[in-house]
Amino acid sequence: MITLRLATLEDASRIQKIAEDTWPISYEGIISPNQIRYMLDLMYSKTKIETAIKDQNQAFWLADKDGETLGFCSIEFGNPSSEYLRIHKLYLLPETQGLGIGKLLIDKITHEGLSHELSFLHLNVNKHNKAFHFYQKLGFEVEREEVIDIGNDYIMDDFVMVKAIR
Repeated sequence: MITLRLATLEDASRIQKIAEDTWPISYEGIISPNQIRYMLDLMYSKTKIETAIKDQNQAFWLADKDGETLGFCSIEFGNPSSEYLRIHKLYLLPETQGLGIGKLLIDKITHEGLSHELSFLHLNVNKHNKAFHFYQKLGFEVEREEVIDIGNDYIMDDFVMVKAIR
């Protein structure tokens, strides 16, 4: 049985490991291995994860089964405005994708948004990431396209997606 729990500072290395195991497979053929490494270093340092866990406006939720963490999501309340719950990250170990764990995490995120009286879920997804279809299936709609310069001559070429939850 899958259980969802809030991450603690002790989970930072576990989150980092899942990102390291997931990104090279999820983004293979979409962005270069050098950009994958750059982005992992930029977004998944232990310090960066711990800072997000400590931030009272953010939360990491972990999906566990039999003592093993299979995936996680990261959310932020009130971003990009007070009506929104921002999904910063949602990653599952490749061998667990397609088993309904992502939907469990989205359901949890939706519950969190509703409990904070928010109206929308908001996220970015790479235009070529197969997760785009997962989000569409769950009712997210493309709000706009966005190209973000992340430094080192790399960009993120994304769809910004939104879902009304109330």
